[in-house]
Amino acid sequence: MNIQIILFIVLASVAAVSSVVMITRKNAVISAVFLVLNFFALAGLYLLLNAQFIAVVQIIVYAGAIMVLFLFVLMLLNTETEHKLFVDKRAIKFFSILVSAFVFVQVAYLIFFGHPSRTLTPDEAASVKAGTIQAIGQQLYTNYIIPFEIAGFLLLAATIGALVLAKKKFE
Repeated sequence: MNIQIILFIVLASVAAVSSVVMITRKNAVISAVFLVLNFFALAGLYLLLNAQFIAVVQIIVYAGAIMVLFLFVLMLLNTETEHKLFVDKRAIKFFSILVSAFVFVQVAYLIFFGHPSRTLTPDEAASVKAGTIQAIGQQLYTNYIIPFEIAGFLLLAATIGALVLAKKKFE
């Protein structure tokens, strides 16, 4: 069993469990935290598929921007109960410190002692090259320029429609 299969099993398990926990929690903030965990697990799965660009976009756009806005709205709507959420929860604090230390040790080990185990086969090298931003841009602006432009016009029409619907009266 190689490392890719082990990582797939771990990341798929984390994604499945975090999605179930996310929809079963009564507290919306805890659900949002498990949704962020699910986003990170999905980004790891994208990396296993050599889709580096999609993994980075998953983290930056979804886990970063959208979830920050979502948590900001949740905090504005329900401010009384959120203060009592982590008060006197020593087990949660200890577990979070333990997980943080474990991740730090893993990253430090990879930085200082990790080295590639072997060279890539030609199929693996082509797969890695296909997931780069340059390869995606090359395909997007040569072979798929018409669908790309159509999607742009649809987004423009949706934006104009949202502005028209949001405007109360025309001047």
